[in-house]
Amino acid sequence: MVTRYLSLISLEAARDLLRSTFPLPPRTVRVDLENAVHHRTATALFSRFSVPEHPLAAMDGIAVQSEETVGASEQKPVTLRRAIRLNTGNPLPAGFDAVIMIEDVWEKDGCYTIRKPVSPWQHIRPSGEDIAESEMVLPSAHRLRPHEIAALASYGITEIPIHTLEIALIPTGSELVTPGGKPGPGQAVESNTLLARAMLEQTGVLCNRYSIVPDEPDRIRAVLAEAVLTHDMVILSAGSSAGTRDYSATIMGELGQVLAHGVAIKPGKPVIIASIQKKPVIGLPGYPLSALTVLRELVIPFLAERGFTAPRYPDLSVILTTTLHSEIGTDEFVLLSAGKVGDHWVGVPQSRGAGVQMSAVRANAYLQIPAAKEGFEAGSQVTARLLVSTKQAESALLLTGSHDPALDHLADLLQHAGVELHSTHVGSMGGMLTLRRDECHAAPMHLLAPDGSYNVPYLQKYLPEEDLVLLCVAEREQGVISRKKITLHDLPGHRFVNRQKGSGTRMLLDHLLAREGIDPTSIPGYNREVTTHLAVALAVKNGEADAGIGVFSAAKAYGLSFSPLGTERYEIVARKNHSEDERMRLLFRTVASGEFRGILRSLGGYDVTETGVKRQIP
Repeated sequence: MVTRYLSLISLEAARDLLRSTFPLPPRTVRVDLENAVHHRTATALFSRFSVPEHPLAAMDGIAVQSEETVGASEQKPVTLRRAIRLNTGNPLPAGFDAVIMIEDVWEKDGCYTIRKPVSPWQHIRPSGEDIAESEMVLPSAHRLRPHEIAALASYGITEIPIHTLEIALIPTGSELVTPGGKPGPGQAVESNTLLARAMLEQTGVLCNRYSIVPDEPDRIRAVLAEAVLTHDMVILSAGSSAGTRDYSATIMGELGQVLAHGVAIKPGKPVIIASIQKKPVIGLPGYPLSALTVLRELVIPFLAERGFTAPRYPDLSVILTTTLHSEIGTDEFVLLSAGKVGDHWVGVPQSRGAGVQMSAVRANAYLQIPAAKEGFEAGSQVTARLLVSTKQAESALLLTGSHDPALDHLADLLQHAGVELHSTHVGSMGGMLTLRRDECHAAPMHLLAPDGSYNVPYLQKYLPEEDLVLLCVAEREQGVISRKKITLHDLPGHRFVNRQKGSGTRMLLDHLLAREGIDPTSIPGYNREVTTHLAVALAVKNGEADAGIGVFSAAKAYGLSFSPLGTERYEIVARKNHSEDERMRLLFRTVASGEFRGILRSLGGYDVTETGVKRQIP
C-alpha cells in the first residue's frame, strides 16, 4: 500500500505552528570551531566523481521498459510482464529505461497494471545530472557559503562560553556513505547534516552531528530518543517521504506527536514537524535542495524569532529569462544566477531538480513563486532575494550560450580579477537570442553558415541593427566521441547521445548527416539530449551510449576515442556598448592572456592562433 502524507499545510501555517508550540529558551555553553565556512578556497575545486555516478530512480515506483507501456490508457490498461519495485535513489536495473510513479500503478498478486504510457528516461536521474567528474565546483579565492560545504563533501572534496541552542543533526539511510568515500551504485555521500550545521551555526547555535544511522527502526528510535534528552532541538535527515524505508514519521509519532507531515513548499514538501518531550523535532527530506529550502524557510526564521539570526541580503527586481510554471497552492522557491546587464538586473533560473546541488553552488539569488500564482512568464519583472551581498552580485558576468570545458578554467582565472562568471548552457542559438533580448552580457557560439564561415551571418540575420564585438576563444576540434573509434558513418545502429536543439554542435551534426545522406532516424538515441560536451562524454564513458558528438577536450578528459569531424571557430559575442563594461574588459584580457592559452593547450584539441582576436559587426 502507498503511504500518503498525514497532512499538507501552508508555509505560513507551518511557521505559526513552530512559533506557537515551542518557546525554546537558549542555554550557555563552551564550543570549538570546526568547519571551513567563511574561509576562501586556495585552488579551484573539481569534482572527483559524477553525481549520480549511475542512473537512479527519481521517484518511488517501478522500473519498466518504456516500449512495453505503449498504448496504455484508461480504456486499455496494460499489465506489465516485467517490472521491478524501486525507491527514490535506487539504481536503475539493467534492461530498463523508465520509472513509473507508484501512485500511477495498480498492484495485485505481484503484477503491476498501468493506464498511461511512459517515455524513455522518464523519472530517471541520469548519470552526472548534478555534476560530471572533473567539472569545477568552485573557483579559487572563493569565500565558502554554508550550502557549498555540503556540495564539496558530496563531490568527494573534504580537506579544508556562548549564548546558544544545541541542535542534534541525525543522518539516516543505509545508502549513505561518510564524506571522503566514493559512493557506489545506489549510494550517496551524506551531506544534508553538513548543510544544516553550516547554515544553522551562522545564527549562533551549536550543532552536534551524529554518525549515520542505517534504515533500522529500532536504531533510529534509540538515537532519536537519546538526542531529544540532551539537545534543545533535533533535526532528522531523510526518511520523511513515501518510500518503503521511510520510517521517520512513524518513529516520531511513537516517541511524541507528529504535528504536521507535509508543507506546501517546493522543493521540501515531505518535511515533518513533531514534538517529543515538548521539544521541536524536524524531519528533513533527503534531497539536498529540499533540505536547503526547509532549513532556510522554516528552521532559520524559527531561530531568528529567538534572537539567533543569519546574514540576510537585500531583495532586488530582476527580469526573468525563462518562463517558470508552478503548481497553484504551493510556494515554490527557484534558485537564480542574477547579474546586472547595462542598467537592469537579469535573473537566470537554475535547474529545479531537488537533487542538483550545483544549482545552489551556481546561484547567487532565489525567487519565491507564491502559492496563489501559476508561475511567471519570461521577461517578467520579479522580486528576487540575493544570497550574497549586492557588491558581490554586481561582480557577476552572465555568459549564456554554447558550452565548452574551457569556460570552467576561464571562470577560475576571472575570479582572481574580481569577476564571478555565471555560465548557462542553452546552445549557440539560445545564447544569441538571449543576447538579442539584452538578458546576458555575452554569448559563446559556434554556428556554421552555409558559406562555410562561422557566426557572423547568423548575427547579421538575428541582430541586424546591433553593433557587436566577437572575441575568439579558439579554433576547436569537434568529432565523434566513443569507446571504440566510431566514425560518423558508423553511427546508424549505435546508441547515441545528442546535444540539444539550437546548439552549434547539434547543427553541425545535422549538416554532416544531411551531406552524407545519413537518416537521423537510423541512429538510436538521436532524440536524447544533454546540454554539455562533458555530459556527452560521460554518457559514453558509462556505457549509456556508444557515441556522441563533442569537442576533443571532453573526450580526452574521460580517456575516450575521438574521430575528428572538423575544426570550428568558438567565439564569445557581446554588444559593443557592453564591451566597455569593466567586467567585459577583464574577460577579453583574460581570454587573450598567455595563461589561458596555456590552459587550452593542456586541455587538447584547441588551436590558439586566433585566441583573443576581436572582430566587429558591422
